[in-house]
Amino acid sequence: MPTVIKITAGSILVEAKLNDSSTARAVAAALPIEGKARRWGEEIYFAIPVKAELEQGAREVIQAGELGYWPTGSAFCMFFGPTPASRADEIRAASAVNIIGTMRGDFSGLTGVKNGELVLIERS
Repeated sequence: MPTVIKITAGSILVEAKLNDSSTARAVAAALPIEGKARRWGEEIYFAIPVKAELEQGAREVIQAGELGYWPTGSAFCMFFGPTPASRADEIRAASAVNIIGTMRGDFSGLTGVKNGELVLIERS
């Protein structure tokens, strides 16, 4: 069953829903998770204590608002706009990520989150 979470990044609060993939279930089991934001264009990511392999359906081109898990860096990723790897209007991850959920509502405030700011992921 999908898990509803809240993500606090700096002073921004975003609600999201994890899907029912094996990686998303592993992330849900590890909650609460805390990390320091790293910015890569309009992506926030940080290492989390979850290990997972690439799943079927993992991809590099992402939709705004999708949450991903990047196996290469064991990282939780929040995508909200273009990254340095993007081409034209797409949102592109550094390499394939497992899609683990979707942010809900207005997440435009994430553009103001700075490198090093605390991010907390917890059940809603």
